[in-house]
Amino acid sequence: MKFSIVTISYNQARFLEEAILSVLNQESVDVEYIVVDPGSTDGSREIIERYRDRIAHVIFEPDHGPADGHVFSYLNSDDYFAQGAFRRVAGFFRTRPNVDVLCGAVRIVDSGGRARVRTGIADRFDLRKFLAGACWVGQQGTFCRSEAFERSSGFRIENRTCWDGELLVDLALAGSRFAVMHRVLGNFRIHAQSISGSGAFNRQYLEDLERIRNRLAEADIAVSPVRSAGLRIMRKTNVARHVRSLVVR
Repeated sequence: MKFSIVTISYNQARFLEEAILSVLNQESVDVEYIVVDPGSTDGSREIIERYRDRIAHVIFEPDHGPADGHVFSYLNSDDYFAQGAFRRVAGFFRTRPNVDVLCGAVRIVDSGGRARVRTGIADRFDLRKFLAGACWVGQQGTFCRSEAFERSSGFRIENRTCWDGELLVDLALAGSRFAVMHRVLGNFRIHAQSISGSGAFNRQYLEDLERIRNRLAEADIAVSPVRSAGLRIMRKTNVARHVRSLVVR
């Protein structure tokens, strides 16, 4: 089973090497690693060059070319995969041919790699729960079969704030079947310069989210305000989920 992993690198030299090594040091799997850097000026390209002989494709301009693996995943240059994640994912997909998208737990870390006490536990993706704000999935722990990606409409490249959520929406609209794994597959780094940590893109995020909601409305997928509130309460009061967030590693 071959994994195709794409990292978009742009001025994240402080974290980039850890991201690269988290892919290159995965064990017992075939990995096609694609690193795209459209113009970093902070030393990132020198780091990429250091590992060029172990990276399948290095692209120093914007690119929309396809990967050729069986399983796809996408890693931001300031995040990193858990050791052994690919081996676990490969084993899962081999034994569950009916699953298209696997969403694992995600460890949330700060700029120094220090983890929060609670782990981010992925919810089984559901479009109505997504609309209600009652469904969380960590992109750093999400893997999909290539054929499922090809059935979807792919990335919406103009979405710079929640492209991962929109991809899940597209996969679901295309009929993909989702599963969750209660093991940490990735590490999500939140820091002052990140999209999630800086707050600089909040307005754009809300606009992107509203556009996604409008797309779902056009597909006749909706949830009432009362139902939305109920779904959020159910998720917030789910004791099993809270316990898992403290013990899953």
